[in-house]
Amino acid sequence: MSAPLLLALDQGTQSARALLFDARGELVARARQPVEPYWSGPPGEAEQDAEHFWWGLGEACQALWRTHPQLKERVQAVALTTQRASVVCLDRDYQPLRPAVIWLDRRRAADYPELPWYWRWGVQLLGQGGTLRQFRGKAECNWLAEREPQLWRRTEHFVLLSGFLTWKLCGVLKDCAASQVGYLPFDYRRRQWARPGDLKWQALRVRREQLPELVPPGQPLGRISIEAEVHTGIPAGLPLIACGADKACEVLGCGALSPDIGHVSYGTTATFNTSNRRYVEPYPFVPAYGAAAPDYYTSEIIVQRGYWLVEWFKREFAAEEVQRAERQGVAAEALFDELLDRSPPGALGLMLQPFWNPGVRFPGPEAKGAILGFGDAHDRAHLYRAIIEGIAYALKDGQERLQKRNGTPVRELRVSGGGSQSDRILQITADIFDLPVVRPHTFETSGLGAAINAAVGTGLYPDHERAVAAMTHPGPRFEPRAGYRDTYQQLYRRVYRRIYPRLSGLYREIRAITGYPADL
Repeated sequence: MSAPLLLALDQGTQSARALLFDARGELVARARQPVEPYWSGPPGEAEQDAEHFWWGLGEACQALWRTHPQLKERVQAVALTTQRASVVCLDRDYQPLRPAVIWLDRRRAADYPELPWYWRWGVQLLGQGGTLRQFRGKAECNWLAEREPQLWRRTEHFVLLSGFLTWKLCGVLKDCAASQVGYLPFDYRRRQWARPGDLKWQALRVRREQLPELVPPGQPLGRISIEAEVHTGIPAGLPLIACGADKACEVLGCGALSPDIGHVSYGTTATFNTSNRRYVEPYPFVPAYGAAAPDYYTSEIIVQRGYWLVEWFKREFAAEEVQRAERQGVAAEALFDELLDRSPPGALGLMLQPFWNPGVRFPGPEAKGAILGFGDAHDRAHLYRAIIEGIAYALKDGQERLQKRNGTPVRELRVSGGGSQSDRILQITADIFDLPVVRPHTFETSGLGAAINAAVGTGLYPDHERAVAAMTHPGPRFEPRAGYRDTYQQLYRRVYRRIYPRLSGLYREIRAITGYPADL
């Protein structure tokens, strides 16, 4: 009998991908369907037709079978990972009532549930009034109930995109517990919906009966339906195994299961993660998320507009590289390495603080991005380097925070995401973090994390630890260089770490004068 294969479906922000892995974690075949990430109406809105994602997933699968028809019969199981925190309202017949609200949406509720006095008193006593106000204001269920009350009354089911696509694949309304990242009444420590008396039920307008049943990673969600087979070509009856959201699968696919291995994701949102069997909040009252392996948590530091800044640079400053890339038939980002070659480490003192989006705790809701240190010697190459270095500085700050809270030093980094394809960016990362950096053997790490769960779910491996050991492999390794490391350490400690504390007061003044970012 031919060796078994595992089908990972990865519905990201930019594309849908169908990926076939073998039991050693090697990528055997791949198909990708670009998707329009979202519609942007008035400032701050980000929506997409939920059926568009289902269409993209079907197109990716059908393309896979067209190019590799002989592989279909070897598939043993399917696992689905998706972008986080994008929500879908379904009616009683499981039909979308409106476009999905994408994770980049920034609408806020002005009218949210009033809390009983004892909760208000307790929250104020803990100094968490601002955090709770943001939680209630940002919750999609709250602003939907406020602005679209008739539609919200018709919303029988309120699910994440992963739950919606699971319904389309299997005809069951279930989701993975490790996919629950967002403004939901979820108990991250127990990895289940919050208990009835939990504060989150008081703060949100969603009801328990609107939410799906949750399944741990590695357990079956259902079986591929005949209708899904018609749409995707995936054989009906194959099991769909729960695996978690894309960031969680990315961490798992990099083999970062212990707190001494840091994971850096250079994606649209850049993150620094550590995994742990203990529940470790990155900041007090900011949850650790469920990992894509049962009994593990992942603590996360986010730079919301991480490698989105590279897209911003490409759009605003890189017309020359974009045109040249089109002529050469390559991605423009592949040419950006030339900009790094033209600028020295430290970019002649041009520093960037990458808070293009406000935060909740750190950075705070008043935060803005900043570029400082301009001189007449600077050009586009220095600006691009400042972006790459600024994102790495922000994540290094997160690494220092998490290793302190974990009580375990980080000894090595695993780096994935679009930026990880550049050797120069990985070398900059090693120099700034002063740590060895390893690129995983495959670029498709979120898909590999999903496939690891499919392998455990079908019994190819008895547990996640042994599946990770067998299916993840190190690729090229980058060691910190002494001279550059010293330059970066001085810029990080003497300049970067002082930027936000020095400017946050000015950011508050700007917000008070202009109303941007909106004060909740």
